[in-house]
Amino acid sequence: MSTVASALRPEDDKTLGPLLECDRQLLAIGKKIRVLKAIDWPASMEATFMASWAKGNPVLPQPPLRHPDLSGEAAALKTLMDKVDRGHPIGDWLFKTAWSYRTAAQMLMNIGTERFTQCSTALYGRPDTTYRSQTSNAVDAARDLLAISDDLINREEIPRVAADIPAEEFAQRLRERLGPFFDKDKVEVLLDPELPSKATAGSKSINLRSTALFSALDLEQLTEHEAFVHTATLLNGKHQPYFKSLGLGSPRTTRTQEGLATFSEIITGAIDLNRLRRIALRVVAVKNALDGADFIEVFRGFLDAGQSPTESYQSAARIFRGGDPKGRICFTKDGAYLEGVMIVYVFIRKVLQAGHAEMLPMLFAGRVTTSDVITLSPYLHDGLIARAVYVPPWARNPQRILSLMAFFTAAQRFRLDTFELNRFVEFEEERIEESLQALWQ
Repeated sequence: MSTVASALRPEDDKTLGPLLECDRQLLAIGKKIRVLKAIDWPASMEATFMASWAKGNPVLPQPPLRHPDLSGEAAALKTLMDKVDRGHPIGDWLFKTAWSYRTAAQMLMNIGTERFTQCSTALYGRPDTTYRSQTSNAVDAARDLLAISDDLINREEIPRVAADIPAEEFAQRLRERLGPFFDKDKVEVLLDPELPSKATAGSKSINLRSTALFSALDLEQLTEHEAFVHTATLLNGKHQPYFKSLGLGSPRTTRTQEGLATFSEIITGAIDLNRLRRIALRVVAVKNALDGADFIEVFRGFLDAGQSPTESYQSAARIFRGGDPKGRICFTKDGAYLEGVMIVYVFIRKVLQAGHAEMLPMLFAGRVTTSDVITLSPYLHDGLIARAVYVPPWARNPQRILSLMAFFTAAQRFRLDTFELNRFVEFEEERIEESLQALWQ
């Protein structure tokens, strides 16, 4: 018995009851394992490194080595994994989510060691992994994207959007965007001077670094990426009537979540070329760090690609947090963004092509992977899993997605490398000349 429509409540059902108890246990444990908070570098490290760089003698950052004791949580997760019924689709989802948190706990207890990177690649993948049935990987895609953007426009000519909006003013503009969308929850916009990144999203707030300056384009990107995807999927999970673990941002969902958020930027036109290049550069940088490049070499790589010294530091710090600035030991999460958006793009195409548009709402019902969408979407029909409360405007109409994908797929047939710009003039002149000869002689 697996439907809510039965005479029994799910809690009393002999199959669902134990799964709900596992969900409650998983929720309590998962909340204690906070990856980014455990590995973020202190903001003061940026000033120290930049001072050494300015003197022409850069010194490798020396992050504090913190090893939180999560052995109790790891043991509890192992116990949960041993007892959950993997034969049930929801049980299998709970098992994989518990595995995700157990691996994350192991990763955090091994900060700065080779084990850290092993756990990181298990959770977020390696950008140089080529999957079965594919002939290229995320690093290949990143390098192609960088080459294509270089071909489209000289790097020096890529216009930069001015970042001249103070954090307080930007926060107010963002609040005005969020209020009408999150009409059933209170989502605050908070300022934090110690925030390592410019912005982070949770279920209750979107946090901005108070010392940062923002651009008008940042407003579009943060709205689509952080608010309408990351915050929305967390809240949708928390609004679930039964399986609250859908409101956990478990590490195994990162690739799909970051891919979905980036796809949201692309399909709404909120992304710009610099942002897209930044994502691709991070993928290449993760590969270089895994291959042995140290922090300074990775920093210089970003610098040579056109980023400012401050942005280059922050990009490199993202990759080495939790790792070793000397190289090979790093945090591979940034390698998952481009792969994630490719996966989401292909997944949505295949779902629509197969005539299963009814699966798409499951993408937003909580923090899920593309695999979860396939295995859990049947439970949307009987109410065991509730439909998303908050869905981005672009995702509410599959026809819009279909039309854009159909156009760009067809447009890929046209090559740009076989002609010069002046060919447009020559083409029109040739047509007129041909017409004169054929019609007017």
